[in-house]
Amino acid sequence: MLIEKTVTKFLDELASNSPAPGGGSVAALAGSLGAALTSMVCNLTIGKKKYADVENEMKQVVAQSEELRKIFTRLIDQDTDAFNKVMEAFGLPKETDTQKALRTAAIQAATKEATLIPLSVMKHVVDALALAKVVAGKGNVNSVSDAGVSVLILHAAAESAALNVKINLAGITDQEFVGWHAEEVTSILRTCRTLAGEISEIVRKKISS
Repeated sequence: MLIEKTVTKFLDELASNSPAPGGGSVAALAGSLGAALTSMVCNLTIGKKKYADVENEMKQVVAQSEELRKIFTRLIDQDTDAFNKVMEAFGLPKETDTQKALRTAAIQAATKEATLIPLSVMKHVVDALALAKVVAGKGNVNSVSDAGVSVLILHAAAESAALNVKINLAGITDQEFVGWHAEEVTSILRTCRTLAGEISEIVRKKISS
């Protein structure tokens, strides 16, 4: 499993000539990093007298961000597994018409599954950004730059995952599936960009004050 590797070994595998892990797994990793930073700001706020009035809220946020971190972490391997299934489908025999039909169906099914993984990353980024907004506004001001980095990397996770969704949609013939999920991508990206902009402005003002 990718998540059990050291950072160095993960990066070595990422840099190799193997197509997986690739951008999809990196997008999920970015999500987990962003969530972890949100948790860190919460933990640096909890227990401080100055922030006693938001302690319960921070405890709730850290529980949610840690759950999201687990989800993003699982998606790192799920994305690579989904890609490998697509490659396996392409490797099926295609000598007869029956084999060709089965191969085409398998490719389409596997590509749909591979599309839904980065789309899931995007959906969870929306939730993670909502939590990041709370910690940017109410968390330990000494860690507001960390909240800012969390936002930037979560936004990157959404944009990166969107690219993976779009490239998979390009290979799918089910136009209803394509149309529905293309609209989802557009909507989610709009939400992520708005949230990221709002939170970045909160961070900017706190650093400048």
